[in-house]
Amino acid sequence: MTDWQRLTDACGSAEHVPALLDRFEADPSGVWSEVIDHLCPQLDQAFPASYAALPRLAEIATACRPDDLTSVLLAAGAIAACAPALSEPYSPLTVHSTSIGVLQGLTDRHLSQVVGAEEYVNLLQTLLSFEGVEIWDRCLDGLQSGEYEVECGHCGVNVFVVIGRDDSFCCSDDYALGEVEKSPLRPMRPQDMGRRAAAEVVHACDGGRAGELGTRPSVPVRTCRLPGLQDRFLSGGAGGGRLDPMTDLATDRRGLAAQNGN
Repeated sequence: MTDWQRLTDACGSAEHVPALLDRFEADPSGVWSEVIDHLCPQLDQAFPASYAALPRLAEIATACRPDDLTSVLLAAGAIAACAPALSEPYSPLTVHSTSIGVLQGLTDRHLSQVVGAEEYVNLLQTLLSFEGVEIWDRCLDGLQSGEYEVECGHCGVNVFVVIGRDDSFCCSDDYALGEVEKSPLRPMRPQDMGRRAAAEVVHACDGGRAGELGTRPSVPVRTCRLPGLQDRFLSGGAGGGRLDPMTDLATDRRGLAAQNGN
């Protein structure tokens, strides 16, 4: 049994957390902000009590109404995204692997019911956090906004990467301020991406042709029902192509080693 008095959250002693989670179970959307303030402020910091709450959040997610499921999964996913890598000793993702597995399965199934792009992207990030994927568990927002700002791996210059329905390009100046020199994105076939990155792209957007790419599914196949988002994820927009530097970001540094070892 968890000794909550010995644990801490963002406000100090975590002895109040069980009651907070009980209120969260009764009203997930209404209490969500309070749960995040205590267990994962700014969605980027977790505490001992945060990880200890994962089993309870898995129970709440399993029993809650479908309309409340997203709120519960996003709260748990934010905590999981802060966890040390799976390769680290006593990582919460390993310690609470049973609960994480439950949350991962619920998220994967719930994705097939989502019709809004924002919710889909948020849940996909959540799913990646439960799978132990680094970087993309926090950086998929650009698929929704259509813009990333990255650093060139060769010269260190900041580069804007625009992935839109009508145009896709990269540039080193702020294109929102006026005309700038644009360079097209270089196409990249999923076959040339990291195995895990390719698997996630196919599963999220292509309805399960992972076998054609020689990838090994990490979760049950899911189909993206959002055509606009699918275009951005698979082809980088009307201009076509996957930006090469993104491949390094998309590769799962934790899960790939484990996957290859199976």
